[in-house]
Amino acid sequence: MGTGRTLRKKPRTRPIKRQGDRRRRDRVQKARLIKLGMDESAVGKLQADKIRDLLRHPDQVKKSVG
Repeated sequence: MGTGRTLRKKPRTRPIKRQGDRRRRDRVQKARLIKLGMDESAVGKLQADKIRDLLRHPDQVKKSVG
């Protein structure tokens, strides 16, 4: 059995994103927002894309919270 063309294609050999890694990233990003001063209950209600948008501008988050 040889290695054919199928296994040389990039999409077939690319690693698959894991759900555990995604949950860990979400948890780390929420912790960063809480550390910036946001309320924990408010952070828990946010969608993932909104969390990423807020983390792009941490100075604005500090200013709005403080």
